[in-house]
Amino acid sequence: MSDSTSEATVRVVKTTPRARGANATSEFSALLQTVKNLGLLHRRTGFYWIVFGVLVAALGGAIAGFVLLGDSWFQLLIAGALGILFTQFAFLAHEASHRQVFQSGPANDRAGRILANGVVGISYSWWMHKHSRHHAHPNVIGKDPDIANDVIVFQEAEAAKVPWLHALVVRKQGWWFFPLLMLEGLNLHVHGLRTVMGPRKVDRRWQELTMIVLRLAVYLGAVFAFLPLGMAFAFVGVQLAVFGLYMGASFAPNHKGMPQLPHDSKVDFLRRQVLTSRNIRGGWGMLVFMGGLNYQAEHHLFPNMPRPNLAKASEIVREYCQNHGIVYTETSLVQSYAIVVQYLNRVGLSARDPFDCPMVAQFRVH
Repeated sequence: MSDSTSEATVRVVKTTPRARGANATSEFSALLQTVKNLGLLHRRTGFYWIVFGVLVAALGGAIAGFVLLGDSWFQLLIAGALGILFTQFAFLAHEASHRQVFQSGPANDRAGRILANGVVGISYSWWMHKHSRHHAHPNVIGKDPDIANDVIVFQEAEAAKVPWLHALVVRKQGWWFFPLLMLEGLNLHVHGLRTVMGPRKVDRRWQELTMIVLRLAVYLGAVFAFLPLGMAFAFVGVQLAVFGLYMGASFAPNHKGMPQLPHDSKVDFLRRQVLTSRNIRGGWGMLVFMGGLNYQAEHHLFPNMPRPNLAKASEIVREYCQNHGIVYTETSLVQSYAIVVQYLNRVGLSARDPFDCPMVAQFRVH
């Protein structure tokens, strides 16, 4: 189905019949029971061990290539490959955090913490805190941290308030969005360090701090010991840029430009998760590329469903939504990116022109 504007779709969310009460609860219960009966919530641990083995082998190959290439600008290809591999490891950490990998909760937490902190270099506790809030309130204004104001602004009312310097970016933020994602890798690492070293309570703080610092020391130590200074900085820069761009390009299509719900909205669970999510077509290739995030509606409805089962679940959810009059959005990857850019630019138009003189503006004929 085609995408809709946020404003129009929010009105649909507010007025959709049976959006509250026992009927809405029974609707999701029936869908959940169907999924359970088909065994789609059963763990697929073997699949994840295979993925982990392939990634470890690829990481070993990248390290071997790094050593063999030595003082060569071809090292930047290795840096790009590492950016991709770290993103794939982050997908596994994300799935472990959702209890998709092992039956045991503690086993999933251990795997997620090791992968996030020790391999990717991101605080597992910070990610869990932020991501749990997102899943509970996707695209809910004031509750979902993924649409909170930052360099990019996601609500027109907020865009109108930004200072003139910030408005330079916001007015064309759709075009800036993907270039800015190249800084997201550095941003994620900074947030991780600030969390484990900050005053906020962190579960297993010293474990996380030790893994992050050790990972950082080994990685940077190897790069700056083996490569000339300028090449070493270029290597780290390319790796972080690819990592940030890949991470952002995988998460951005899922909710950006989809309906945003008011802070006090009472939309039921089924509609809240489906109406605010966008799926990406593409089969197994897209499943690997996006780490299962291409089935965003199903991931939000059944967050502990293993990645290989999401495709089958999407067939069930799509038909169920059609039968119950619930908008189910699915696009191509390229189309989703175009929607995100257009949406962000539309929001950005609300930011005042930084070159517009306020004294002149008050005398302008509208």
